[in-house]
Amino acid sequence: MLRQYVRQFGQKLIHKRPLEPRQESERPTAYLNTLDLVAVGVGSTLGAGVYILTGELAKVRAGPATVICFLVAALSCVMSSLCFAEFGARVPHSGTAYLYSYVTMGQLCAFIIGWNLILSYVIATASVARAWSYIFDNLIGNHISQVLQESFSLNMLYFLARYPDFFALGLVLLVTGLQILRVRELTLVNKVLTGINILVLSFIILSGFIKGDLQNWKLTEQDYTLSISGSTDPSSFGPLGSGGFVPFDFEGILHGAATCFYAFLGFDFIATRGGEALNPQRSIPISIMITLFICFLAYFGVTVALTLMVPYYQIHRDSPFPQAFLHVGWDPARYVMAVGTLCALTSSFLGTMFTTPPVIRAMAEDRLLFWGLAQIHARTRTPIMAILFAGSFAGVMALLFEFRDLVDFVSIGTLSVYSLVAFSVLVLSKKEKTEMKPEVEGGPLDSVPEAENSNILKSLWFSTSTNPSQKSGQIVYGCASLLVILLTILSVILAQWPSQVFSGDAGLTTVAVLLLLLITGVTIIIWRQPQDPSPLPFRVPALPVLPLVSIFVKVYLMMQMTSGTWAQFGVWNVIGFLIYFGYGIRHSLAGNNHQ
Repeated sequence: MLRQYVRQFGQKLIHKRPLEPRQESERPTAYLNTLDLVAVGVGSTLGAGVYILTGELAKVRAGPATVICFLVAALSCVMSSLCFAEFGARVPHSGTAYLYSYVTMGQLCAFIIGWNLILSYVIATASVARAWSYIFDNLIGNHISQVLQESFSLNMLYFLARYPDFFALGLVLLVTGLQILRVRELTLVNKVLTGINILVLSFIILSGFIKGDLQNWKLTEQDYTLSISGSTDPSSFGPLGSGGFVPFDFEGILHGAATCFYAFLGFDFIATRGGEALNPQRSIPISIMITLFICFLAYFGVTVALTLMVPYYQIHRDSPFPQAFLHVGWDPARYVMAVGTLCALTSSFLGTMFTTPPVIRAMAEDRLLFWGLAQIHARTRTPIMAILFAGSFAGVMALLFEFRDLVDFVSIGTLSVYSLVAFSVLVLSKKEKTEMKPEVEGGPLDSVPEAENSNILKSLWFSTSTNPSQKSGQIVYGCASLLVILLTILSVILAQWPSQVFSGDAGLTTVAVLLLLLITGVTIIIWRQPQDPSPLPFRVPALPVLPLVSIFVKVYLMMQMTSGTWAQFGVWNVIGFLIYFGYGIRHSLAGNNHQ
């Protein structure tokens, strides 16, 4: 009896949702072409990351080497974008990341991805609202922050912001009200804001080459001492580190690269608009790659410009670019910069705000979240409860937390989602094609009659068929899960004891080498399994190596996060598991229909 209960419980965890065709009533009235999708991606991505995070990273984490941080993050995002492009081609539906994992990996994986997507989108909304408040406050002379800090700073707990930002809270509530009233995001407005954003970024890059000084990449302790002695506010200076181009060494680059994932949050929004795309199988992969390329060029260019114009330790953390123009003597340009920055942040703000409720509603409709969150307003036909939940959560976070703390929280959630997506692509490429009909077979826990009479070792290295089978799918699923465990252990060792491993410490070096050998062997086993032959407009190249490298890089970067960020991330997922095991697993539509 207990064995049967455990078996049924396990089958629910891995039960997959059938991919049903979209109903005519669900089809959008207007479709988005590739240019529209690129505008959505670029507008959502080039926001707070480029205008505030760049200064934060350069001042206290990586100095001028922030350009390398963005390069590392961009290369990792390229691997993620290829995975997103394949599932965008496979599953052209709204809420794609969550739906894709439900169709391919099962209910538990879908819940984890969906729950962490909600975290990433909501916290990203809060961080952009906080950034909007910083820029506007700087534009009017910091009067808002001064009043709030004088009134509330003494009552704030140590792990919260210096003062509650009621202005950021008001911004979130305003856009939440517009969503409820069905004032939809306008594609034309988004294009205009994105165009202004590109022009402003181009102006920054050109200004950096005109007013920049290469000496700012070669700063020494003497330069630092002279700057402090000639300043009226030495407390505003950041640390010098060791000076030069890489003042905080390789560790600073890794920590910066982990945080830089926040800057690229937005290209995956394109996948969530698959249901509105004119030709999703073609336009989604193309628009994702174009968006990522444009964003990397922008981040690289403005980082070079900023660190050439201002010594990295003098960069203003909350408003780096307007203050940079003030530093080089172009005072009028700072106002143009501030207005352009607000346009960019508005575009990013709308992108994140309008993306969150559909994910919440999709999970609530599947009963993985509380059914009430899927409620539709009778007059406006908007998911009012999902909008209120997302808006309230984002508003509270924007009110109470600093921008830099929100960034780390978003980054770790995004890295976890991208890792699971890469894992899903790896398994999907080696399994039987998922048909658009209810499943009648069990998952990997079911017994396989042919496996009882076959040689297990032979099946690992020599597949009995050229097409994926249930047995080969089980092998890939098990091997991929083992690989994730091995990669996580290796990442922990490399992150915690890098000098001992590379200096030849007998114990740690031996463990690292053994892990690499095991990872190589299991990867070969996955490679030997037959691949899904169904035609697709786009596939991830270099399978299974590219998804595995993508998982390793993201897990390794997650290990660079602080213990406080991990604690917050852990609390969020504990809450999610309580909801899933207390409500979702018992009420999910797919699992109940299967039973």
